[in-house]
Amino acid sequence: MRTLMLFVIGLTFGAAGGFVVAAANGITFDGHDHSDPAHHMGEDHGGLDHAMMHNTPFEVDAATAPTLDVAVTADPMAGYNLHVMTDGFTFSPTNASLGHVAGEGHAHVYINGEKLGRLYGAWMHLDALPKGEVEITVTLNTNDHRPLSAGGTPIAATTTVIVD
Repeated sequence: MRTLMLFVIGLTFGAAGGFVVAAANGITFDGHDHSDPAHHMGEDHGGLDHAMMHNTPFEVDAATAPTLDVAVTADPMAGYNLHVMTDGFTFSPTNASLGHVAGEGHAHVYINGEKLGRLYGAWMHLDALPKGEVEITVTLNTNDHRPLSAGGTPIAATTTVIVD
């Protein structure tokens, strides 16, 4: 029993210590650190710097470009529910951060211009939105994170909600 208790105590303090070290070094839970150039060695993004690639649109033919629409409704319990509706686009969580495949990828969700995170499906619950007028923007992105664009215009949809 004593050995088990010592193991549990060691595991607890070890994990807590790991989180402290990670936080002190800027490590986050968002997947990977874009500021670390060594992290991206060996990744092939067509000659683009990894961080630059995230801001370089991937142009698609306007005639066959995916469409995007969003709707936000109040959740009966708390917060809001974001519904992302696409046509000609498939969410592909299993291929996230891999090479581009036409017609698939993920979405990025922004609240008042600040990136909230990635979306790999049609629905997302939004809680703890700031009070007042809140602008919610969704962009469609390739598997390798480039924002999709048609005719030089990002494929994005924006809506506004008033949060009391």
